[in-house]
Amino acid sequence: MRASLTITDRIGVFAWIALIALQLAWYAWLFPPQQLPVWLALAVTVIPLLLPAMALHSVRRALLWVGILSLFYFCHGIAESWSSAQERWLALLEVLLTLLLIGTLGASVKRKPAASVR
Repeated sequence: MRASLTITDRIGVFAWIALIALQLAWYAWLFPPQQLPVWLALAVTVIPLLLPAMALHSVRRALLWVGILSLFYFCHGIAESWSSAQERWLALLEVLLTLLLIGTLGASVKRKPAASVR
């Protein structure tokens, strides 16, 4: 029997799905690339986010992989927010979602109690 997801896991899954939706909307609808085919931009941005779904038997493991991948999206969001005024709001949303995702990973870590010092 599967254990129910904690609130931090649910927030992480929401951020993951929202990050996928953001990439789809960004490159397929709002600001399609001018120099590359749309399918290539979507392949580079969306497929890596879909790969951790293969580990859905363990949501925490899938979220860990998405958290690692989200570092790329964080860097992309920072670079785009700096360089493109038109796409700045999308880039800052991307940064916010990656920080939310990484934050949920940090919040779900169980810490060992500190040993008492004598």
